[in-house]
Amino acid sequence: MRQAILITAYKNFDHLKEIIDFFDHNFRVYIHIDKKVKVPKKQLLDLKSNPIVSLVSQRYKVNWGGLNHLRAILHLSQEALNNPTNLYFHLISGHDFPIKSLEDFVPFLNQNKDSDFLDYFSVPKKGWADNNGMDRLEYFNLYDYLNAKNLEQNGWIRRIVRFQKWIGYKRKLSSNMPKLYAGSTWWSLSRPSLNHVVNYTKQNKILLNRFKHTLCAEEFFFQTVLLNSPFSKRIKNDNLRHIDWVARNGNNPAVLDLSDLADLKKSNAYFARKFDYPTSTALLEMVKKDILGDERDK
Repeated sequence: MRQAILITAYKNFDHLKEIIDFFDHNFRVYIHIDKKVKVPKKQLLDLKSNPIVSLVSQRYKVNWGGLNHLRAILHLSQEALNNPTNLYFHLISGHDFPIKSLEDFVPFLNQNKDSDFLDYFSVPKKGWADNNGMDRLEYFNLYDYLNAKNLEQNGWIRRIVRFQKWIGYKRKLSSNMPKLYAGSTWWSLSRPSLNHVVNYTKQNKILLNRFKHTLCAEEFFFQTVLLNSPFSKRIKNDNLRHIDWVARNGNNPAVLDLSDLADLKKSNAYFARKFDYPTSTALLEMVKKDILGDERDK
């Protein structure tokens, strides 16, 4: 069963190459790199020349929190679906890495080809984000126009939301809006389910349009479409990703380091994140040696 790896990335291109080199001819890789990023010519050529890489795109300028990340994911999804031999699809970021060998990976997906792995919960959810998650939807969050990683621009994003609250303004949710669900961005989906999301998006443009100016729309969209569909019965509430949501090493989710090795070894996940450098260098080497057995070099 051929599988597709969909990757959104914006830096650490040496690590991106490490991810691709893990996979073999049974996989096809589709990559979107933030349009703002100037990729060194040699690294771009290396990516495009890899025989399992089917697409390297820079269609969208992606700001953290903005709608264009969701658009990039949908773009990769459509491109991967265009190949009828792709039967299962995994969305990861350029900060991820596999933590199961291909000897584990391929049989598991063969056994679960009629299941989907997606983290989800109903929204509003008590204690999640601001106002149980509703601030993300009910106010204009201008992340596509302002860069949240710039302190000054991030301050303006927050001030604009506070101003809307101060004047008593709220964006309405249409009565035609399906029941809302949210969860982690990253998923593993079967062809019928991913195809449903892409087709639904084309046929119901109102939903995607309503997610404009929503904070991290990609954490709502797939969950909302699939949990309100006949495919909901296929979904296992587990996205097969090891993620530490306790802030550490200057980031939330945590940037993983060597202290995480024992947890990765006993994890049921198939991917882990977040790998960043130099913090994760020693961990990656141990993952390749102790968990994967450097099987890529055999």
